[in-house]
Amino acid sequence: MHRRSPWSTRRRALLAAALAAPASALAQPRWPDHPIRLIVAWPPGGGADTPARLAAPTMQRVLGQPLVIENRGGASGAIGQGVAAQAPADGYTVLADTSGIVTNSLLVPNLGFDSEKAFTPVCKLVDSPLILVVRADSPLRSLADLIEQMRREEGRLAFASSGAGGGTYISVITLMQRAGVRATHVGYRGGAQSILGLVGGDAVFTFSTLPQAVPLVQEGRLRALAVSTAQRLANLPDVPTVAEQGFPGYAYAEFLGLHVPAGTPAEPINRLWAAAAEAMRQPEVLARLAQIGMLPAPLGPQAFQHFIAEHRAFLRARIADGSLKRED
Repeated sequence: MHRRSPWSTRRRALLAAALAAPASALAQPRWPDHPIRLIVAWPPGGGADTPARLAAPTMQRVLGQPLVIENRGGASGAIGQGVAAQAPADGYTVLADTSGIVTNSLLVPNLGFDSEKAFTPVCKLVDSPLILVVRADSPLRSLADLIEQMRREEGRLAFASSGAGGGTYISVITLMQRAGVRATHVGYRGGAQSILGLVGGDAVFTFSTLPQAVPLVQEGRLRALAVSTAQRLANLPDVPTVAEQGFPGYAYAEFLGLHVPAGTPAEPINRLWAAAAEAMRQPEVLARLAQIGMLPAPLGPQAFQHFIAEHRAFLRARIADGSLKRED
């Protein structure tokens, strides 16, 4: 008697299962099979846009599909966040954003979405040290001078930022809370615009990411008073830290990370992270980041999610103690 081998029986069962499967399952394409939309929640040329564009070429090569960059600046990143929050959770929409993705949901009422629920963190790319600057023709020559001026003006001195709740705003609020002084906030759509406002005389000082401010410092149009990091920066060795000018422990840096709509499958998240990590290893990317004063700080999905949770807890504590206030 002829007996069927177990292997023949198994092959017939697998073939039968395949034939019975829906055609859509059999034809399911591997992600990604078409271009990926990268929404940068800030205007072109700023501290968020620059590293995103530096990472994009390598990410495109690794993923095998173009990254179509779309700048949606305004409202401390809330406009770009809102666009991304409405996108399908299929891995084809990625949001590049700074700390605004945390602060907006905490500080802005009626935002229309809660970033904690609307997005899944993919990875952190870079940290962006901030530099405290005034106009070159300002009489203020040190952080002590600025603090004293704010004390005399009793809240009338104006400072610029890229928007309430963003890193350039939080860094000032934290400093003023430590110093016991006040100033008037003038908000802009992005960092580049806030620097233009400072140069134009609409504000007296601002914290800025380095790509916007350092060229103007080098041209003699702005004066640097301090950097926000715990140590002095290699490309600005003569600029003292805030901490060494009477505020020990003060340290703050803006960050840029990638996020996707909540519910995005694990495969796109992991492959986006792998592509971003590869970009952060490229010598030309590292050289350019060093040139503009940004620090590569890649964190994967789990580590970045923990980082975001810690940042959210920090901001909630600042709201509780009155250092940060929700908008009316």
